[in-house]
Amino acid sequence: MDTPGQRQNHTGNSVKPQRERQKSHCYYGGLLAAVAEHTRTCCTFLFPHPSATARAMQMPPRRSRMRRTRTGKRLELSERDIEIFKLLERYRFLRSTYIHAFVGGASEKRFTERLGDLYHEGYIGRPDQQWELARACHLPTVHESDAGATKALREAGIATGDVRTFPAPTAHRQFLHSLMICEVLASLDLDVRTDPQLRFIAWPQILARAPEQTRASGTPFRIPVPSGGYLVPDGLFGIEYRPGEKKAYRFFALEADRGTMPLSRSNGSQTSYLGKLAAYREILAHQIHKTHWGIPNLLVLTVTVGTGRVQEILDRLQDRSIESASFLFKALSVPDLLTAPIPQLLFEPWQRAGSPPLRIGESH
Repeated sequence: MDTPGQRQNHTGNSVKPQRERQKSHCYYGGLLAAVAEHTRTCCTFLFPHPSATARAMQMPPRRSRMRRTRTGKRLELSERDIEIFKLLERYRFLRSTYIHAFVGGASEKRFTERLGDLYHEGYIGRPDQQWELARACHLPTVHESDAGATKALREAGIATGDVRTFPAPTAHRQFLHSLMICEVLASLDLDVRTDPQLRFIAWPQILARAPEQTRASGTPFRIPVPSGGYLVPDGLFGIEYRPGEKKAYRFFALEADRGTMPLSRSNGSQTSYLGKLAAYREILAHQIHKTHWGIPNLLVLTVTVGTGRVQEILDRLQDRSIESASFLFKALSVPDLLTAPIPQLLFEPWQRAGSPPLRIGESH
């Protein structure tokens, strides 16, 4: 017998009344509708309108700093672009921080993006050797001139003879040393510009006033050593001091020492750093810098890594009783050399063996 509110079907199972089935249907139907609405909302959040998704998919992929990817678009070169090209003719290698310090720009981010455009479209290059350095991806990118920049300068009728360094054709093989030379000279150039009483005298200006025999030479930067052979400084420049009406001048040979050359050797015929300084001492004693380059004086600047190496050089010079007032030394850490311009080169004192420190930014 059926219990109240139930009735049996032919299988003997109880059957819910029509009203119960309707209630159940409404409940589950509402639940499914709620789930559908929730799913639609989540999909809308996770997957925006198809047109927005399509636009995002059409955005160009981020280009690699290490590999050139041409887009084929024609760049409209600005005056600042031309200044960048001229700068990379003067200094073989420069990081983006140095380039920005020279040519300026309100937004360093936008400036870096512009350098990226010039690189990817073949105007400037990025030496592959820099990517072998530790933390290379976290350091400002090193740039050099490339075919596009050379062509643009030629078409604009701009001469490219204002070279500040003497890089060998194999400069890429000695990349770190060449980079150090460029960044030290560029730092000094930038520092001098901050003082209206100073003027940076670059190598081309020195060569223009050198004796005719030197100007006619294929290697005018090579200076003969009286005892035999010759020296090639890593850089040569001067500073004009104008504290009043009377001008004064100092000239400097730069040596960028990464600490790889031994300080001394038992075999005198092999290269050593103290041997190089002894050759400079001969040149100074015989005034070869006057007859070869036509400059009235010469100080030898050594920029090296680590205070320990500087102190060892100073101790060795004093032990040998070498006249060393013309030899100046500055120790810098590797990060200082690889990131941004170095103002302490001009405004902080350089050490000397047996003589008081000297600030090369001051004429006295």
